[in-house]
Amino acid sequence: MSRSTPRALARPLARPRRSAALAAATAAAAGLSMVSAAPALAAGGGVTPTAVTRAAIDPALVAGRGASLGIVEQEAENAATDGTVIGPSTTAYTLPAEASGRSAVNLTPGQYVEFTLPSPANAVTVRYSIPDAPTGGGITAPLDVSVNGHDHRTLTLTSQYAWLYNEYPFSNDPNAGPLHPDWWTTECSCVPDATTPAPVFPTPFRPNHFYDEQRLLLGRTYGAGSKIRLTVPAGSDAANTTIDLMDSQLLAPPKVDLAAANVLLFGADPTGARDAAAAFDRAIAFAQKTHLKVYIPPGTYQVNRHIIVDNVTIEGAGSWYTTVKGHQVTLSSPAPDGSIHTGVGFYGKDASAGGSHNVHLSGFAIEGDVRERIDTDQVNGIGGAMSDSTVDGLYIHHTKVGMWFDGPMTNLRITNNVIADQIADGINFHTGVTGSLVRDNLIRNTGDDGLAMWSETTADANDTFDHNTVQTPVLANGIAIYGGADNTVSGNLIADPIREGSGIQVGSRFGAVPFTGHLWIGDNTVVRAGTYELNWNIGLGAIWFYALQGSITADVEVTGDDFLDNTYNAIMLVSDWSVKDLYSISNVHFSDIKVDGTGTSVVSARVAGSASFRNVVARNVGAVGVNNCGSFHFTAAGSEFSLFDLGGNTGGGTTGPWPAPWELPNTITCDDRPAVVPPPPPSPWS
Repeated sequence: MSRSTPRALARPLARPRRSAALAAATAAAAGLSMVSAAPALAAGGGVTPTAVTRAAIDPALVAGRGASLGIVEQEAENAATDGTVIGPSTTAYTLPAEASGRSAVNLTPGQYVEFTLPSPANAVTVRYSIPDAPTGGGITAPLDVSVNGHDHRTLTLTSQYAWLYNEYPFSNDPNAGPLHPDWWTTECSCVPDATTPAPVFPTPFRPNHFYDEQRLLLGRTYGAGSKIRLTVPAGSDAANTTIDLMDSQLLAPPKVDLAAANVLLFGADPTGARDAAAAFDRAIAFAQKTHLKVYIPPGTYQVNRHIIVDNVTIEGAGSWYTTVKGHQVTLSSPAPDGSIHTGVGFYGKDASAGGSHNVHLSGFAIEGDVRERIDTDQVNGIGGAMSDSTVDGLYIHHTKVGMWFDGPMTNLRITNNVIADQIADGINFHTGVTGSLVRDNLIRNTGDDGLAMWSETTADANDTFDHNTVQTPVLANGIAIYGGADNTVSGNLIADPIREGSGIQVGSRFGAVPFTGHLWIGDNTVVRAGTYELNWNIGLGAIWFYALQGSITADVEVTGDDFLDNTYNAIMLVSDWSVKDLYSISNVHFSDIKVDGTGTSVVSARVAGSASFRNVVARNVGAVGVNNCGSFHFTAAGSEFSLFDLGGNTGGGTTGPWPAPWELPNTITCDDRPAVVPPPPPSPWS
């Protein structure tokens, strides 16, 4: 979420050459030395075919969940390589923890990783990390891409949009000490300026946001069995190049629309050398008068401000062929909304001015230049208010938030988009967005919630997040619902949240209006969540309910969800210590749930209230089935939180069945930090 809370990123500034010594130190801070592995070779010496995964898991285990975009994912740790496999690990502030599947391949100059295509492809996306500059700001480095031993191309990798350090508002200086010496700091379990002697913090302190991605058109279609080799050239400025995964696709030819208002006819430069914003404005004005579409043909178009859209259809040749790219620009004085920068983005009119209607955007990429997080800045890929509108088939990269909508507004459909490498959220419905749908989108590497409904002041209502894939949110949650009424979260695939959040959150926080009506959370799969909460120093649930600013009493149905390979808990219900006697969570109903692997418990209750459970099947549970602390008063009558067993709840793990009869309904079983037992990999259910 974009909000005035301790969640901000600093702007990279310089690009000096990388010193080998600092590169090694930074790599060590990111966990490069954790685990090594031999090249992935078959017994007979041939290369093992590269496994296809979805969210770094066997596709059979997530069938029917997540986005269907024709993207084939292959993890580097499953490919042939002479590099070093790092991970798996969930240790905070390390490269493995931020990798898809918690593992990746590290290459030094001269080393390679090679993927074998499982199906024809003419385009690939490479997710990678290279080191920062000695004083922050990033470097660039080459990566050689060859197909079947020839057809060489060079990708220029960058870390200019990665590598952040420290506490809010984060620092771009890897050598900086704590920014807030009066804040509680987990590493020393103290408030540093109140501690004698003052603690010494390592540098870099809390490095994070390591990864980026680049796309490459291969120039022709290569068949199944073709080998795509990524090699770090000798002499690269990057002492280490970490490859996380490669996506491959078979793209259709560029779309052509001869009947539309072509932006070239209004003076747009497809080379990107000249600013095309005014030409876009002219094309839109003409299209509105003539009831034509606006067409953006293949090319790169420089746009350094918002393009205001209303009652218009704008289509590109496809997101791989048409790119609208801009620089972040510092305003001479702050805008009325508080922005101090502007940048490329397509915006509906503000809701206070009636918003925009009948806007349809499709088939192009938006490439931003946002390297710092300023919550008042409107530097999002798509923004404003858009009712009765559609956003389809876009690629949004390096903006603050991919799509941020400020209501009231209604009837928006967001489909088939890819949003990657954001400073903040992927998509946020903020304040009074109603009757809207987000379906079949891939959201990867956001700096805050991947998908969020934030009902600040006015409820988001009758909205649906359906069949999206959310991977590796660096901060906060995969999907977060903050207040609202009658909303649905269904069929999504969420994997690898990093810190200060988890897979799915239902939260009374950030000034959201209370939950009313119903909230349906059904048929989702959450993988490798149940993360570590830095500030509390405990584990979260893969799905967690948080009563911070009010009780959660609306009818919440969690049905048909799978929680796989949970680092800590699968399910958590919690309040903050300061309000533990004020707020409760009740009327939450879990049914037909599968839990495969928890480091600790199936359910952790740290709040007053109750929940019911029916047909919740659990296996490979690392601690007791229920960790019930209630409100921490430990009364003789038991916990203030009750679990109602409605039948069919079975399974268990190392310490006994789930749920044990003696745990219900409200036995105190409070163990604040039980030993973590890493679960085995998820497997099919018989």
